[in-house]
Amino acid sequence: MRLLQVKQLTKVYGEHIATDHVSFELQAHTSTALIGPNGAGKTTTLSMLAGLVTPTSGTIQFGETSKHDIRSVIGFLPQYPKFFPWLSALEFTEMAARLSGVSAKKSFIEAQKTLEFVGLNDAIHKKTGTFSGGMKQRLGLAQAIVHQPKLLLLDEPVSALDPVGRRQVMDLLKELQQQTTILYSTHILNDAEEMTDQLLFLRQGKLVEYGSLDEVRLRYAEPKIVIEFERLDELQRFIAIAKWPVVTKGVVVYIDMQTEDVRMSDVLSLLSSASFTIRKVERQTASLEEIFMKVAVI
Repeated sequence: MRLLQVKQLTKVYGEHIATDHVSFELQAHTSTALIGPNGAGKTTTLSMLAGLVTPTSGTIQFGETSKHDIRSVIGFLPQYPKFFPWLSALEFTEMAARLSGVSAKKSFIEAQKTLEFVGLNDAIHKKTGTFSGGMKQRLGLAQAIVHQPKLLLLDEPVSALDPVGRRQVMDLLKELQQQTTILYSTHILNDAEEMTDQLLFLRQGKLVEYGSLDEVRLRYAEPKIVIEFERLDELQRFIAIAKWPVVTKGVVVYIDMQTEDVRMSDVLSLLSSASFTIRKVERQTASLEEIFMKVAVI
């Protein structure tokens, strides 16, 4: 079911075009990564969807929801969330719930439940001014989801975290995928590969590529067969009898399947017939990083 439809979304600041006729759709209960280099228009796009920035032109249609109801169905986590240092985590999250249309009685209950969900149950009464960076990111996520939004917008949600914090927040987002629709910007491509149904590539404000991870990979496939040998002499013996041009790196051989019309069965047959000692043989396709460099970087 379609949750959001964006048509020709454009934002102009003076002579600078931040987003240029961007169009896409989001299906309910999916996760979509907005990918692009700095200045590509990711934050501007998210800010317009959140209602914080007014588009110069274009339309945003969110189901049947009216403009007056939009705050109750969208949650937003900015890249650098701000907090009131004199408020406790519970007070801040409860305030966010009230601002999103939750009743006074229910906001207290939902704030407690949400803080427990994001792992801040032990810090529920601590002042936010004492929080570490990882705790602030969790609190920012709590305020974005406390009212159970249908669409969750996240601007670089893990970019400021250490590897442990990133892993913890990513696990939380995976859980949230079961409950809501997520659109998040990121430059950490491993994260996009891990929890994304759809990719949107922005470059200089334009949407230059989109589709599911499998669809995008197929368009930029460049499949290779990768063979890792046990020893260098084994690799050299393979090169001497191989029928295809190869590229080597250490004890690893790369064979381009597109250029040479190579079949995996032929390679396996050759390896078994000559009794090579190998560590692994696999078919690889283009990584998201390789695709990103081709699509989103000029």
